Amino acid sequence: MRETLPADYANWLTDIKRRVVAARSRAALAVNSELVKLYWQIGRDILERQARQDWGSKVIERLARDLRETFPDMKGFSRTNLLYMRAFAEVWRDEQIVQQLAGQLPWFHNVVLITRLKDDHARKWYAQRAATEGWSRATLELNIRNRQHERQGKAVSNFKDRLPTSHSQLAHETLKDPYLFDFLGLGDDAHEREIENALVRHITRFLLELGAGFAYVGRQFRLEVNGDEFFIDLLFYHTRLKCYVVVELKATAFKPEHAGQLNFYLAAVDRQVKSSDDKPTIGLLLCKTKNRLVAEYALSGIDKPIGVAEYELVRALPEPFVTSLPTVEELERELGAMEDEKEKHTP
Repeated sequence: MRETLPADYANWLTDIKRRVVAARSRAALAVNSELVKLYWQIGRDILERQARQDWGSKVIERLARDLRETFPDMKGFSRTNLLYMRAFAEVWRDEQIVQQLAGQLPWFHNVVLITRLKDDHARKWYAQRAATEGWSRATLELNIRNRQHERQGKAVSNFKDRLPTSHSQLAHETLKDPYLFDFLGLGDDAHEREIENALVRHITRFLLELGAGFAYVGRQFRLEVNGDEFFIDLLFYHTRLKCYVVVELKATAFKPEHAGQLNFYLAAVDRQVKSSDDKPTIGLLLCKTKNRLVAEYALSGIDKPIGVAEYELVRALPEPFVTSLPTVEELERELGAMEDEKEKHTP
């Protein structure tokens, strides 16, 4: 006989599955947080004992061996990782920050942060973004290499005057300047259509450069206004801003008439595409170069919210700065020298 299930069984099962997944996620996060906290405590102990007892690399090597023998099923107790723990504790002196920020990231995300960045503000910025946006380690490394924190929120825009206060700041922080398209393999003399075609071919990398929340809708998106056809270069929807984003490419310097054209496209999208529960459509004008003051003047007379930014087909950003912390190899040499010096004075 076929078993009869309650009418709401399917919904109940779905809810239980959701709760199981959420509980497993919280458990994994808790385990990671405790592991990072343990590594910080070990690193802090190493720092304190080195300062107080003046011991060097041989003690760390012995500690690594003893810990591996005691906990053979645990990874992470190599001499190199113990030195990373020391550097980690040296960077994050406040245990509360470790628990609230660094503890939300996997250990080797933290290793990237302490070995690739020397500025505390930048380190916190990347840590917060990596945690909230779920960056992989490869994405974190890419964003550091591309100096994302220096470009975020730098585009010229009229958002402050054209969007509600609660929405304008988030919209402003969403845009960058410049955008880096060096992954396209194009030269500086590339035409607009070539750039557009290449961006669509590399849409995954393009979305990564645009940032979290962008969803690709289409290219050469057709609009019809009273029998006349118009085509938008690229159309996106932003899941956090809850609005469409029209992207126009110009392989020239910014001109005021570019803003007027984009303003028209935004009005058409608001009338024909936007739903009643969507926020006002935003425009992003990507130009080869721009005069910032000219762009500010042009946008001040535009009705719709528009941002103007440059793009780079060939990387012009300088190489990212390296950490001021010593490398693991330098730490080992330093501690080895301390140990040798100590042995010289030991009767």
